Amino acid sequence: MILQINFKSGMPIYLQIVDQVRAAAASGALRPGEALPSIRPLAEELRVNRNTIAKAYTELESQGVIETLPGRGCFLRENQSALRKKVRRELLIEHIDQVIVQAHHLQVPHDEFLELIRERLDVLDDKRRAHEDHKED
Repeated sequence: MILQINFKSGMPIYLQIVDQVRAAAASGALRPGEALPSIRPLAEELRVNRNTIAKAYTELESQGVIETLPGRGCFLRENQSALRKKVRRELLIEHIDQVIVQAHHLQVPHDEFLELIRERLDVLDDKRRAHEDHKED
């Protein structure tokens, strides 16, 4: 799992870490039972204070995303199915909202916008089918 911090975003660093760990858990990039990076090395890698990482991990633990095993570290909790669905939905909503605002600024009519989304979904379906057909060969 690779974490990236945007020091110019205005969002607190610990919340950026929380969001990225939740997203990794939701996407399956971080598997249940998998260890999170230790606080000190992660803080050095991200060039942030160790307390920032500790605060993020405390927040994740209070949300039930991770668990701390004394002497062993922090691990993604086993039962994440509800979280995964909720976080995936939140991430999609965030991205969709950004695209809707962009379409508004570009003065794209609603009907044209929805048609474009349908076209892109069709393209994705075609690519998926072609990939599956290629795997069968």
